[in-house]
Amino acid sequence: MKKRITHLAAILFVASASAAQAGCYADYKAKKDNPLQLHYGVIQVPQSVCDGQVNAAASIAPRLANQGWTLLNVLSVFNDQGLAGRKASAGRYFLSF
Repeated sequence: MKKRITHLAAILFVASASAAQAGCYADYKAKKDNPLQLHYGVIQVPQSVCDGQVNAAASIAPRLANQGWTLLNVLSVFNDQGLAGRKASAGRYFLSF
């Protein structure tokens, strides 16, 4: 019985570690002025801001600003499962910042 409990504990530990390391991403819209340029992109964000769009925006805006872009809005925050469906739409702005 003790061996079975130890085995179960090990399985739960591995499962929780995998979940904790799952990626966190956001899709967003950004712009540049003179001339006006708009883009839709997907960006990886830290797990600490994976709880909502407002926190993700605070993480994303400075990264985009470093390249001359202004964040317009964060559309959603999602995990690894949401990546594949957004790759084609994001094009060259897929995980580029």
